[in-house]
Amino acid sequence: MNIGFIGLGIMGSPMAAHLATAGHTVRGYDVHPEAVDKLVAAGGQAATSVADAVEAADAVITMLPNHPQVEAVVFGQGGVLESAKPGTLLADMSTIRPETSLEIAKAAQEKEIRVLDAPVSGGEAGAKQATLSIMVGGEEADFALARPLFEVVGKTIVHVGPHGAGQVVKAANQLVVGGIYALVGEAIVLMEGCGVDAKTGLDVLAGGLAANRILDLKRESMVARQFQPGFRIDLHHKDMGIALAAARQADVSLPMTGLVAQLVAAARAMGHGSLDHSALLKVTEQLSGARE
Repeated sequence: MNIGFIGLGIMGSPMAAHLATAGHTVRGYDVHPEAVDKLVAAGGQAATSVADAVEAADAVITMLPNHPQVEAVVFGQGGVLESAKPGTLLADMSTIRPETSLEIAKAAQEKEIRVLDAPVSGGEAGAKQATLSIMVGGEEADFALARPLFEVVGKTIVHVGPHGAGQVVKAANQLVVGGIYALVGEAIVLMEGCGVDAKTGLDVLAGGLAANRILDLKRESMVARQFQPGFRIDLHHKDMGIALAAARQADVSLPMTGLVAQLVAAARAMGHGSLDHSALLKVTEQLSGARE
């Protein structure tokens, strides 16, 4: 397929490269020219604008930081809705507010453009290894059309419901991930505070009922205080805001989500926004009296 790919950051860059390697024609655009150059080196093509990337595309994929960027790319002058041909499939794989996904779907219908909200989980490692989990909202027929593309970049691919449902499931994913990071951080602080080797202790936890993917992937780096970003605190802060807003709109109470959101906000206020979300450990350490 001819694919226009908008957003070639930490996640989008390897995803676009996988699609190019798989034989698709991928024409990519990013506000950072060096990101476009990286795609060209991987076998893709350079676009000079959003319009240039999407006007001849069969499918358009957007992978952007937040809803303002998605709205600008989709609704703006020279954007997807203005430049894409009728029948084009737009898969927004960004993590944004469900209401924005619904607005895009409604506006795109008038342009005869098919839309899916398809946020992902798995972080930079999942993007590089093409093992992302993809939660997709939209029409079943459009999901079937997009599935071969999703299979190039992901491993767990599920149609979770109508437009906006993908973003709701992603919000649920992020509140669970944030909660687990907070608890693993507390476990490390507890063990170290009691004079127990945290690495050994987490090895035991990872083999029992407390086992989870975060322990599998991040326990050693957390004990070593290595917080090179695979997914930044800044972005998780945004995602927790999405989860809280969705809870308010649904009129449900998520008290643990509120607490985790405040811990993430604290990490950001402490200046850790550019670090990996596993740096929630640093918040617990400071609450426990540790000094930088």
